[in-house]
Amino acid sequence: MTAVVPNPATPSHPAAIHDDLENFTPYLMNRIMARYNRGVESALKEVGVSVAQMRALAVLAESGPRTVNELSVLTVIKQSTLSRTLDTMEAAGLIRREAQNGDSRYRRIVMTDAGKATYRSAWPAMLGMRDTMLSALSSEEKATFNELLLRIFYDIRHHEY
Repeated sequence: MTAVVPNPATPSHPAAIHDDLENFTPYLMNRIMARYNRGVESALKEVGVSVAQMRALAVLAESGPRTVNELSVLTVIKQSTLSRTLDTMEAAGLIRREAQNGDSRYRRIVMTDAGKATYRSAWPAMLGMRDTMLSALSSEEKATFNELLLRIFYDIRHHEY
């Protein structure tokens, strides 16, 4: 009896499915970012912060105080998850919540000096992982890739920030 080998050209063959996924940009972006985040996670453990905490610190360092809603959008973290992350960060002295315009219902998240120091010590790990992730690209390709990503991002975003 002869074994039946699936034809690689058929859509049900694993190689064909794999090729389809490798040509599906959102799938590739998700896989790349998952691998990047795993690498960053282990590097950030040495500094004592999580990926979510580092995202919040990076946004606050770059853009200054933000509301939880704004921070949720900019960090790409669900608000409920972000609130728990901020609780931990506040307990560690990395951030503080301040009433906005004297109204305690609206709070801005502000990075403390300890948060700034943590950010500065953790940022090199982020840069190192970025460099590892993009090592196959030339400087020109990296610049072009970033320009293309920004163009896509600004076209699909739902917020002004």
